[in-house]
Amino acid sequence: MSAITRDEVAHLARLSRLALHEDELDQLAAQLDEIISAVAKVQEVAQGDIPPTSHALPLTNVYRPDEDLPGLSPDQALAGAPAVEDQRFRVPQILGEDQ
Repeated sequence: MSAITRDEVAHLARLSRLALHEDELDQLAAQLDEIISAVAKVQEVAQGDIPPTSHALPLTNVYRPDEDLPGLSPDQALAGAPAVEDQRFRVPQILGEDQ
């Protein structure tokens, strides 16, 4: 695979509407070339007989049956609230009266 050139980086920068300085073009060309080389190495290793995986180790989910448990009563839920009004949590107003 050929190395990515400085002109190609400049072209990509223009397409992306990025303003890059001259020294950034050289630096990014080298970095992008390394990235492309690394991806090419991975593609060489990834043969058709190797199934794709999302994790290195197999994962299993642990499920439990759903249980219907009683919830809190309104009094229990509001017991720790700093302010209560009409069986509701009282919070500071964030919108104006007209909204």
